[in-house]
Amino acid sequence: MKKTVCELFAGVGGFRLGLERLNSGWETVWFSQWEPGKKVQWAHDCYVAHFGDSKDLNGETSTTGNDIGTVDKKTIPDHNLLVGGFPCQDYSVAHTLASSRGIEGKKGVLWWQIRDTLIAKGASFCIFENVDRLLKSPAKQRGRDFGIILACLNELGYAVEWRVVNAALYGAAQRRRRTFIFAYKDTTKYSAEMKYKTPEQIIETDGFMAKAFPVKSLGEITSTSVDEDIVKVSDEFKFSFENAGFMRNGEVFTTRITEEEEDAVLLGKVLQSDVDEHYYLSGDVLSKWEYLKGAKKIPRTSANGHEYIFSEGPVAFPDPWDRPGRTMLTSESTLNRSSHVVEDPGTHRLRLITPVEAERLQGFDDNWTALGGMPERMRYFCMGNALVVPMITKMGNQLDQIIENE
Repeated sequence: MKKTVCELFAGVGGFRLGLERLNSGWETVWFSQWEPGKKVQWAHDCYVAHFGDSKDLNGETSTTGNDIGTVDKKTIPDHNLLVGGFPCQDYSVAHTLASSRGIEGKKGVLWWQIRDTLIAKGASFCIFENVDRLLKSPAKQRGRDFGIILACLNELGYAVEWRVVNAALYGAAQRRRRTFIFAYKDTTKYSAEMKYKTPEQIIETDGFMAKAFPVKSLGEITSTSVDEDIVKVSDEFKFSFENAGFMRNGEVFTTRITEEEEDAVLLGKVLQSDVDEHYYLSGDVLSKWEYLKGAKKIPRTSANGHEYIFSEGPVAFPDPWDRPGRTMLTSESTLNRSSHVVEDPGTHRLRLITPVEAERLQGFDDNWTALGGMPERMRYFCMGNALVVPMITKMGNQLDQIIENE
């Protein structure tokens, strides 16, 4: 089996970089990156600056920067691994179709583009990344969205493992929790091997996720099943998914695991010294930051006239050097509570983090997003959207062994 990859929603190439760091022969045959509403596709251009463009089966390179919804999935080159960090959206099914596939998702929901790609190309293995709240959304029908994803994968002949991974517990510099989904076709040798494993064995010791991200302890396993009718799942399914689990033949098993911690990279280790003056905070701006980061109790009135007190606790100010960084958002470096404020190791003045430090928090090479003239604000935005690259390398180590056995 060839180590061929298709990368959807590629951003600036975190999946590809994570696999290529293994130097084990992974070849990305096609990728897709398109940011809605942007005149300049900075992330796509950064990706191409690092890796070059990819041709579809018609010999065209222009499709990699198009809306994936407009791409004919049959023109995507064959691949054995499909990867992508897709947005967390409302995955409910819009309506049934007369076609054999039976459903069509709401327009613009990108999960359906993954499903269409799997239908057209039938990758043997998949790794997808999403926010941790995917397992609990939407609030009014907890677990429905992830249930739809599992039902789709089951329909297409895949078994699935998932884990919510806190990157800081596995040697990264950021406390970033993300849901990783590993799916494999029931026609693979790997699937044949896993058929003899119990759900407990797969989740705790023998599965793909357990080997990539070792488990310290296992809670009680609960189970359910996903219906073959995906429309029914959309309308009725509700379940409390935990941070680890497994699905085979529509039977779902989940439990809360405790992660086996590795030494994290502390925030102080990624900081630069004596940075450019425009990153520093002073005067009225510093006062605004102090207010935003502090505790608050603010009287407010709701739309129906109800009066209440809005309260929020303090955020560490500045961010401590002796812990991994907090989760970075696309709004990083703008005036809000979630942006990091640090003490510069050289000047000891308070400042924002630099784009290079943002890249280090995500495990990218320094100045990764500087190629192609990307504006500084977009560099932060792209890092806020990115995944933690070393987590992909950890999973790639396991994939190397699986592909070798195939």
